[in-house]
Amino acid sequence: MADMLARFAARNPELTFDLRLHDGFVDLASEGIDLAFRVGQSDMRSLKSRKLGEMRSVVAASPDYIAAQGAPATPDDLRHHACILDTNRRTPRRWVFLKNGKEQAVDVQGRLHVNSARAAVELAAAGLGICYVPRFAVTEAMAAGRLVPVMEGYDGSAIQVSAVYLEGRSLPRKIRALIDFAVEDSRAAALL
Repeated sequence: MADMLARFAARNPELTFDLRLHDGFVDLASEGIDLAFRVGQSDMRSLKSRKLGEMRSVVAASPDYIAAQGAPATPDDLRHHACILDTNRRTPRRWVFLKNGKEQAVDVQGRLHVNSARAAVELAAAGLGICYVPRFAVTEAMAAGRLVPVMEGYDGSAIQVSAVYLEGRSLPRKIRALIDFAVEDSRAAALL
């Protein structure tokens, strides 16, 4: 999102931005926030949303972990591995995959629970287990060879990414312009 915001800011030099990054859900009204970008479905009825796209997750481990523990080939194999649980997920212990259009879920366990995909990546890169995180979070670690994908052929579940704002509030043109830009930028960049 920061890259998208940078592109929007370059086209709109007269605007001022206050970017706040949180892994959890923030109350827009009490924090005075006009617009948020959220991963996952929101259950709050006071929010309107506009879908930007979907984000897929990937299962990854360090080469050292794989050398010591082996690589899981199927979701069921994950039951016998140290999984790093991201508590930001709705169901951190239940990982869902797709193969040939069929969904397969597995209940996993692990002693490391984190509320950050980036923390899960760092712990996995240190050889402490297997992470299941959004693709964008593992790009650098994979490029550097610190992590490698496992269970190839199984797609991670799709998680919706949306722009959200308070319902009933009249949106300023600049906020509507940012939402429209985010929709187009997400499609053009194929980041999700």
